[in-house]
Amino acid sequence: MGADLHGAPRPAGEPLLRVERLVKHFPLTQGILFKRKVGAVQAVDGVDLTLNRGETLGLVGESGCGKSTVAKTLLRLEEPTSGHAFYKGTDIFSLGRHELRALRRQIQIIFQDPYASLNPRMTVGDIITEAWEIHPGIVAKSDRRDRAQELLQRVGLSPDAVNRYPHQFSGGQRQRVGIARALTLNPDIIICDEPVSALDVSVQAQVINLLEEIQDEFGLAFIFVAHDLSVVRHISDRVAVMYLGRIVEIGDESDIYERATHPYTQALLSAAPLPDPEGRENRARVVLEGDVPSPANPPSGCRFRTRCWKAQEVCAEQDPQLLDRFGHGHPSACHFADTSLEPPRSAVPPAALA
Repeated sequence: MGADLHGAPRPAGEPLLRVERLVKHFPLTQGILFKRKVGAVQAVDGVDLTLNRGETLGLVGESGCGKSTVAKTLLRLEEPTSGHAFYKGTDIFSLGRHELRALRRQIQIIFQDPYASLNPRMTVGDIITEAWEIHPGIVAKSDRRDRAQELLQRVGLSPDAVNRYPHQFSGGQRQRVGIARALTLNPDIIICDEPVSALDVSVQAQVINLLEEIQDEFGLAFIFVAHDLSVVRHISDRVAVMYLGRIVEIGDESDIYERATHPYTQALLSAAPLPDPEGRENRARVVLEGDVPSPANPPSGCRFRTRCWKAQEVCAEQDPQLLDRFGHGHPSACHFADTSLEPPRSAVPPAALA
């Protein structure tokens, strides 16, 4: 049995990170001098997640669904509207400034844009050693340069890179610097916020392989945010699918990719490119109609119903809960969850439910 940040014992087998009913709404205002709230963008609206030691949880969905907002809120880079996030039993959202600084030693982040996430006025050596300035006592000042060079070598860069500036590196090399920076404080969790989406495909593979290597070496847990389904499948142990601020399906990698039960997940997978021409010809294709609804004014009931070929009246009236409907440990938020791509009998066209 371990202990939380305050020394209190925690039950054996508890997830490393547990997120409960996480909500993040951004207010919409009108007026210049006297602003008044006229609504809210429901970027994240009731997300539940768990992350175990040493595993990778993939968080997928189309752009704007709230994936990156979840990632930033867990680090308190964005303050939550409501909800809880427990790291080793301690609620991250209840921590004061000093406690939060201590927590950030254990949870680090790799940002999406390697061009914007590194200070262009600092050398790579200064970027890496800055963490030890903020958290003194981890590495002695006399050893920091050597330790920075070791980290650079570990991520596949030359030790001489400590003297160079970010603009002297390619995008893939900059992301390796970002990975080295995330390792400086020996964290338990690294949140990867679309870390390869800005890179060339060949470089993506190199960075993904590097992440897998350091995960095995340091025993890290990853939350891997991405919209590229092939990348997520390669690296993830479990996958959570988001749509319009909510988790609509979550399960082991094989459950999601081979036995998806939510229509949105099925549509995502059918749109993913396949390298095998024969596989492309034999795969059922799902073409969604209509646009993603506004997160400032989501539909009643099921948020996917306006684009779903299985939608019926109950979908507009009742919000489906994320439930394990088949007893396989594979929850799905759909009244008609199954692996079939056929609509249920007497289905109402989505346009009639809009």
